[in-house]
Amino acid sequence: MANTVKMPALGESVTEGTVTRWLKEVGDTVEVDEPLLEVSTDKVDTEIPSPYSGVLQEILAEEDDDVEVGGDLAVIGDGEGSGDSAEDDSAGEEEAEEPDAEEPEADEEPEDDAAEEEDEAPAAKSDDKPSGGSGESQEVTMPALGESVTEGTVTRWLKEVGDTVEVDEPLLEVSTDKVDTEIPSPVAGTVLELLAEEDDDVEVGAPLARIGDGDASASGDKQDDADDADQAEDSADNADDADQAEDSADEADNADEADVEEEAIDESEKDLSKEEPKKAPASESTASDDEAQTAAAKQAAGESSSAPSRSAESASSAAQTVTSGQAPYVTPLVRKLAREKGVDLSTVRGTGVGGRIRKQDVLAAQSTASASAPAASAPAGREPFVIEVSEEAKKLRGTTQKASRIRRTIAQRMRESLQNSAQLTQVTEVDMTAVSALRKAKKEEFQQKHGVKLTSLPFFAKAVAEALQAYPRVNATFDVEAGEIAYPDSENLGIAVDTERGLLVPVVKNAGDLSIAGLAKAIDDVASKTRDGKISPDLLSGGTFTITNIGSFGALFATPITNHPEVGILGTGAIKRRPQVVTSEDGTEAIAIRDMAYLPLTYNHELVDGADAGRFLKAIKNRLENGSFEADLDL
Repeated sequence: MANTVKMPALGESVTEGTVTRWLKEVGDTVEVDEPLLEVSTDKVDTEIPSPYSGVLQEILAEEDDDVEVGGDLAVIGDGEGSGDSAEDDSAGEEEAEEPDAEEPEADEEPEDDAAEEEDEAPAAKSDDKPSGGSGESQEVTMPALGESVTEGTVTRWLKEVGDTVEVDEPLLEVSTDKVDTEIPSPVAGTVLELLAEEDDDVEVGAPLARIGDGDASASGDKQDDADDADQAEDSADNADDADQAEDSADEADNADEADVEEEAIDESEKDLSKEEPKKAPASESTASDDEAQTAAAKQAAGESSSAPSRSAESASSAAQTVTSGQAPYVTPLVRKLAREKGVDLSTVRGTGVGGRIRKQDVLAAQSTASASAPAASAPAGREPFVIEVSEEAKKLRGTTQKASRIRRTIAQRMRESLQNSAQLTQVTEVDMTAVSALRKAKKEEFQQKHGVKLTSLPFFAKAVAEALQAYPRVNATFDVEAGEIAYPDSENLGIAVDTERGLLVPVVKNAGDLSIAGLAKAIDDVASKTRDGKISPDLLSGGTFTITNIGSFGALFATPITNHPEVGILGTGAIKRRPQVVTSEDGTEAIAIRDMAYLPLTYNHELVDGADAGRFLKAIKNRLENGSFEADLDL
């Protein structure tokens, strides 16, 4: 049965792609998710994996052809052609064996030699594979990490060669320009080979590791020994002189013994290097772990020097011994949080899958410790304030560090935004007293019903979403070269989130359709996932306007940079109590203490005029100062 491969969707606004290169030819065998061709769009160059397995029967689009999304690319059959070729190979093998039994004629020698070479070539290829001859192995490839992500950087391997891994067990950590994530193993087995080192950039679909049966390497060594013995026996049979044959056999045996000794030394060194203790945080390492690792390494070295076939078994058992003595895997985010909160991870009981320690466990442990700690006595006098310097900050002094992929991407996009748009900032001041009073009165009831805190940010987001509907130009994008302005049919608010890896902007889709309660839950959800490194690439794109909470650390206002191709970004300054001149209903003026905040709006002057920005800010100001949001709390 034949299946047609079609051009997949390559992004929200992408309607077609250009075939840049075919990675397979007609007649080639292809597996599911194996890269089939390369496609270029106006946003990204990427590989298209095959949705079917079989034989490529027909290519329907040539290189440099423009193919619409959903258009036909190729036809893949069920692989009947591969069965025919297998029969031809077997027939070739029979023809190659006949000349060994009979004396070949002179004119048939070239044909027979070619047949023998064809038979030997696959054998040579199979011998090159790490899995040996009898074990099966499967390559783990870099998965798709988002519609515009073409590669990822291997940041850390969680498994080593020889380790056993289960399906969906974390295998390695990968960083892209949008997200850091763990890659789970798609198969169960033993890690036979790591095909990418840490800090390597690996394209989507490229191999990362090879996982197979645990006895694959051992079976391969046995097969090699058997082949060497067969070669020695053949050389002895074909010798003209009996004495020379005997000498030749002795020399072959001696060579085999030398090879065995040399392999034993190599295996011993490899096993010793394998059993070296992994670099672990100080909070997790123990003396018992070091002793177990040292004993396992010595045992592996001793066994491998006496018998190479036993070295793999000793390494495997040693690895299991070390693994069994270690605590459950803890993510870097949880380790950093534990250091900041002063929590000893060895005393924390994990509530995650397999006893895994989560962020909530660390926070709960800190709360328990704080409650049990005696209250500190009040100082007699005012002590000078001291800026604390973390151990991590101390380690950075006087060093040069490689910038992470996310940091390089942030730098590139900030430059592109400033270079590709004419940006300026307009600031207004808003009285948040009514909103503050509503928050204070309803925050406990709101949290009990909706499970999230009622902060000021959802109120800002609600006012912005409504103002964007009234002034769609601030929500639009401007293609200067094409001379076109695109007005989206929804308000997708980007929320700037501060993370350990840098500033990321997850997107709350269709924010204009949400109430205060809906916005509060959506913002809390995307912000938590972003900080934990669990945000999906789709939620890091597609924004039409961005809000950045510059007041989270007390800043009054700033001049934020737009998230290109968006044309606007609003900063929300810290809410401060200040004396203001207020006017009563009868027109009299008085000075009162009010909750005030600055709202700086940066916009692209190529599309948005100053008057447009002023009207947009005034709409937000009036909505917030009115303070009639109680119906949107969904209480």
